[in-house]
Amino acid sequence: MDLRFDLDPAVTPELADGIRTLWAEVSNAGGAVGYVPPVTPEDVRGDLLAHLAAMSEGHARLIVGRDGRGRVRATAFLHLNTHRIHRHWLWASTVMVHPDLQGQGAGRALLTAVEEAARSIDGIEAVRLTCRGGNGLEDFYQACGYKEVGRVPSAIKVADDDYRDDITMWRELT
Repeated sequence: MDLRFDLDPAVTPELADGIRTLWAEVSNAGGAVGYVPPVTPEDVRGDLLAHLAAMSEGHARLIVGRDGRGRVRATAFLHLNTHRIHRHWLWASTVMVHPDLQGQGAGRALLTAVEEAARSIDGIEAVRLTCRGGNGLEDFYQACGYKEVGRVPSAIKVADDDYRDDITMWRELT
């Protein structure tokens, strides 16, 4: 696994397509990034446009991990808080790595890129994210230095008879 991570890359049609394709592939492999299978790249277009709009307004930043061929293989969006009492931390969302790279260190590398980016933003002292229970994601994040600070039982409905916990994780940067 050899990924190159870029903060705030130019958003070209090719990059947007790569993110949408990655998002659909991660979702279809069972990844917990806001959807349940089956998902097409077109299905995620609206959510991606919302992230891109937040970027254009200066409220979000993008980290993209590309392989040696330039393909988008990992992403994370960093959402800055606008409320004065929350400006010392940011949200990491749509944190995803291509399924083919699972277990090869790509997730840890992405979280390292998230932390480096967060540290580069004046005044940011912590990263907050949420994850879907039932997949062991909280264990992965804990192994990467995050701690569980909240859990809402059954807050996520992935099927009529399948409810998952919504887990909040926190990473101090200081």
